[in-house]
Amino acid sequence: MPSPPILHAEPPAVGGDPPLSDPPPSDEPSNDQPVSDQPVAARGSVGEVALAFLALGLTSFGGPIAHLGYFHREFVQRRRWLDDRQFGHLLGLCQFLPGPASSQLGFSLGLLRAGWAGAVAAFIGFTLPSALLLLMFAQFSDRLAGPLGQAALHGLKLLAVAVVAQGVLGMARTLAPDRPRAMLATAVAAGIVLSASAWTQLLVIGIGALVGLWIGPGLLARPQPVLALGYGRRVGAVLLSTFGMLLALALALTTADRAPWLAQAAAFYRTGALVFGGGHVVLPLLKQAVVAPGWLSESDFLSGYGAAQAVPGPMFSLAAFLGDRLFDGRGGLLGAVIGVAAIFLPGLLLVAGALPFWCALSGQGAAARMLAGINAAVVGLLAAALYDPLWIGAVHDGGDFAIAVLAFGLLLAARWPALVVASFCVLAALLRALVH
Repeated sequence: MPSPPILHAEPPAVGGDPPLSDPPPSDEPSNDQPVSDQPVAARGSVGEVALAFLALGLTSFGGPIAHLGYFHREFVQRRRWLDDRQFGHLLGLCQFLPGPASSQLGFSLGLLRAGWAGAVAAFIGFTLPSALLLLMFAQFSDRLAGPLGQAALHGLKLLAVAVVAQGVLGMARTLAPDRPRAMLATAVAAGIVLSASAWTQLLVIGIGALVGLWIGPGLLARPQPVLALGYGRRVGAVLLSTFGMLLALALALTTADRAPWLAQAAAFYRTGALVFGGGHVVLPLLKQAVVAPGWLSESDFLSGYGAAQAVPGPMFSLAAFLGDRLFDGRGGLLGAVIGVAAIFLPGLLLVAGALPFWCALSGQGAAARMLAGINAAVVGLLAAALYDPLWIGAVHDGGDFAIAVLAFGLLLAARWPALVVASFCVLAALLRALVH
């Protein structure tokens, strides 16, 4: 087993001289230099990264919160690519930025382990299995138009209710553990439901950051470790500028009359760029992007989301299903590829561009408090998504309620794998259809 990479230099004790083994302190790096002068030791190969993330892409059931646990066990405990503090340092950035946090974290781990090629390999390995499975489901879904097929799809919608409820509970325990942050999360959830506008997310995230400055605890007692990247702030600035220019273009292009594929790319890019919290929190923005303009029916949207619960890997791979089904099913493979590429691209540009600057900011107490407020707001966003569209779209009577509650218990208490619980929900829905 290769030794873990050296990703940081331990700060000297307060009031004392640096250890003799430490390099002498240096001035802040210039814009074209890496953020750490200490090289990354024992870097791995691109093939190693690809195989590790492909294995996770095939087995990581349970949604974005579960993915973080998979990553910690695989890369901190088992492979020892980095330690707990370094892992937390990366995770803090990925939670702070819009986009799919687990995919951004995986991309960052691949980047640190094997450079840019490793980052791409990590993304493809983790995303490809779920994207292919959802594309296959989209191709097959037209054959599920009969009563039994619709019942099976309804079972997947009920599974979505249980999975998101589990995610809300888990995130609330971690990200809103005290009364002030719990109250902030509750207020955000109520505001999102009452406003009925996906764009309210941006406002409540900003409010969460401001409230966090007031109520957030001082989470960082000492400077965080410095990550040794192969590039510096100049490259980071270019990546962030690219993200901003593409977002401006995406915001300007809102009609599909003359260029449907370009409009689709713009809609998915906007969604990936403006959703905070990733995972299930993407639902309101995705619904606004593809259902509101009439590109996709709400029934198809919820069916695809239900199917996404039954596959491993990132939730944003739902874009493969949606891209195929867009425009009355004319999206096809091209639509699926555009959807996946466009929804993931902004988050990956952001995390790669922000990494060189994160080390300088993350050790400040104000940034830690803002992050605490943003995380509490994310809990509220997820709770709002649990109610609308999931609960409203899936739970129609007492039987649906019973299936959803039992699935929730199997996930939370019995700790059944998501794929097994998905099978239970589908079978229960099929039995109800046969009885009736």
